[in-house]
Amino acid sequence: MSYFKTAVLLAGLTALFMGVGYLIGGAGGAVVALVIAAATNMFAYWNSDRMVLSMHGAQEVDERSAPELFRMVAELAGRAQLPMPKVYLMDNPQPNAFATGRDPHHAAVAVTTGLLQMLNREELAGVIAHELAHIKNHDTLIMTITATIAGAISMIAQFGMFFGGNRDNGPGIVGSLAMMILAPLSATIVQMAISRTREYSADNMGARICGHPMSLASALLKIDNAAHQIPNMDAERSPATAHMFIINPLSGQGMDNLFSTHPSTENRVRELQRLAGELGPRGNFATAPANASGRQRGPWG
Repeated sequence: MSYFKTAVLLAGLTALFMGVGYLIGGAGGAVVALVIAAATNMFAYWNSDRMVLSMHGAQEVDERSAPELFRMVAELAGRAQLPMPKVYLMDNPQPNAFATGRDPHHAAVAVTTGLLQMLNREELAGVIAHELAHIKNHDTLIMTITATIAGAISMIAQFGMFFGGNRDNGPGIVGSLAMMILAPLSATIVQMAISRTREYSADNMGARICGHPMSLASALLKIDNAAHQIPNMDAERSPATAHMFIINPLSGQGMDNLFSTHPSTENRVRELQRLAGELGPRGNFATAPANASGRQRGPWG
């Protein structure tokens, strides 16, 4: 995704934020919303990664606390010619993962305990390579800022309900109800525009980093199937962060999932199958020895 398109989409979110402010407080409300949006963008640039990690209870791990995971991330980061990102673990039974950070030098990869338990080593490598591709493509900044602004839009839209009964200063009851529904929905549509192109690109680059497109395809199918069966309560409480995950972590039972922020898993797998045909037989992540004996070992089979 080009920087120009990213700037346009962020401007659209900011304009939506201002529009909600105008409905609540007129021209003065729009100005206040603009100031809040500017402050939110600035705050998100420096702090949104820590906020998102905190929302999902992510704990940083290192080579001593999670040696296999840490070494896998280090090797794949080397292949991607990236600085070593921080590694986080989320105590969550749903298999999933995301990357965050304002640039490759301030990046983090977070995976759930469910992901480590469900995937084999090659599939896990595919998922981590996908997240590293987001970092290499500089997607992580826009992902985290979008999540922060979208969450702020939902909050200010709900705040507008307090002004619903005052026709002079607010949009009225009907307008307030419409705003509560349409403003977050509009923010989700912008997230969709950002997410879909981003995911296809990260799948392609991630498959090239790990060297085995079909391992990533297999991981996507496993995660997608599990995400519909195993709830992610942290994501349900913070739905504005859903677009950051490799697969939509939401259950799909509420308005937040009226439109998915992710492209179809079947379409993503089809693209990876096509890429596998183009690349042909290649060495994959499993061929690199993990220890002196040259044998792969670890908790992923």
